[in-house]
Amino acid sequence: MGRRRISRQKWIYIFLFWVVVIGFWWLERNAFQDTYESEAGPAITTAFPETYIPSFEGGEHVIHDHFLLSYVERFEQAAWVAYTLDKTHLSEAIRKRPYYIQDPGVGTGSADWRNFKGSGYDRGHLCPAGDRKFSETAYNQTFYTSNISPQDRQFNAGIWNELEQQVRRWARKYGRIHVITGGVLEEGLRTIGTEHVAVPKAYYKVVIRGEDADIQVIGFLIPNTGTDLQPEGFLIALDDLEALTGLDFFPQLSEKTQESLESTVKSRSWSF
Repeated sequence: MGRRRISRQKWIYIFLFWVVVIGFWWLERNAFQDTYESEAGPAITTAFPETYIPSFEGGEHVIHDHFLLSYVERFEQAAWVAYTLDKTHLSEAIRKRPYYIQDPGVGTGSADWRNFKGSGYDRGHLCPAGDRKFSETAYNQTFYTSNISPQDRQFNAGIWNELEQQVRRWARKYGRIHVITGGVLEEGLRTIGTEHVAVPKAYYKVVIRGEDADIQVIGFLIPNTGTDLQPEGFLIALDDLEALTGLDFFPQLSEKTQESLESTVKSRSWSF
């Protein structure tokens, strides 16, 4: 009788142990999970012009309130992120930094932020959190892991940050601009984490302003490493960028307009 009681107690302890272990595991993964849902009341969104959405095969199209993206499962990140930046968006508001969480809009599930732990790479934003301080929801949604990519720390804090600052200066000067950005995704890249998040060798950014016959475009391609050069040292024609990334910019525009915008680097109409 006593032996049976001891055996029963042992199994109770084992059961309770695993309940605690599973409970801690669940809390670690889900305690701070949220969807950073849209603000209550009338929808507050920032639309990106449909005419400027790039074409890319193999990505899952995801739309958030203030940016959109194409997520590629095999690379565990976005092939492109697109957003509009208006001068009225620029704000010095102090926002509490939220948790990085998986994107509820990605059907396959975006990569967990823990893939970056101990990797030596920053969780680099594609749509910058600093461009979305005008709204708590807009700011928080930039912390979906679909919007981050492994970036060299000197790159992220250096030339990439400088290019983001330049984009803000253009928004102040021109009033409204549109941005398409991401890492160059290709087979054979090194990966980090248990989900094998690809580490791009370079990142690109395309900045657009104007419309109709007055569209102005400028493109950048920058290696994912530290540099003392300025962003204007990394200009690239969009035709060349399309060949590297597999994206098709401005697919809805006429062939003549695409040729005019994409064939050469035109930096004179942009102030640095």
